[in-house]
Amino acid sequence: MKANVNGINLYYETHGTEGPWLTLSHSLGCSSAMWTPQIAEFSKRFRVLAFDTRGHGRSDAPQGPYTLEQLADDLAGLLAQLGIQHTHFCGLSMGGMIGQTFALKYPGVFSSFTLANTTSRYPAEAQSTWADRIRIVESQGMQPLLEPTLGRWFTPAFREARPDIMKSIGAQIVATPAAGYAGCCAAIPQIDVTKRLGEINCPILVIAGEQDMATPLAMAQEMHTNAPGSTLAVLSPAAHLSNLEQPEAFSAALDGVLKRAA
Repeated sequence: MKANVNGINLYYETHGTEGPWLTLSHSLGCSSAMWTPQIAEFSKRFRVLAFDTRGHGRSDAPQGPYTLEQLADDLAGLLAQLGIQHTHFCGLSMGGMIGQTFALKYPGVFSSFTLANTTSRYPAEAQSTWADRIRIVESQGMQPLLEPTLGRWFTPAFREARPDIMKSIGAQIVATPAAGYAGCCAAIPQIDVTKRLGEINCPILVIAGEQDMATPLAMAQEMHTNAPGSTLAVLSPAAHLSNLEQPEAFSAALDGVLKRAA
């Protein structure tokens, strides 16, 4: 389904018919399809909303650059159109950054907040990495980023054991519009809310992959330290897309914060 939000069409899916809302927000270079294991698990007890971020999947990909506030406003517009006043929220990587921006701008909407494989700030030296990715996709498209991205996102053993997931995620990466990927690459490194995490007034879970090179464990520990009362779950072996590499452990940790919020 699609909703016209902030002048663009956002693709979204809803699953399940009973229970509170749980909203899932995906990583850069992916789509709502990356949440397949969690949708199957939680749609039994929740109404699950999974959507494609601006510039990704089946949502529109206008020319960027984008901002995290713009992406948070997209989420706000989607929730408003669907009449969702309160929702649990789980965001992975870019999804977690969108969630942090949203929670600070629209307080009181999240019933619980799960920050998975993400960060609340990047060091200054990381800026050049994002600029390089923008330059590559604008000149060569997504294909050159495929193998390096899969290498960062999964441990070597998992890549070898699960070619089916490599095929699925690889297809999502190369299908991401260059304009959308570049637009989000401009937004992501602007995240800088570490000192404001204490303002988010709901149960918070931080999930990290012990082998995550994209958002290392130290970033998760910093968020956990700056979000009083939060819980930290470290999954191993798991790299960046820990929801796929350790789906049972990921869902168990998420279930814990959902029960705590209830």
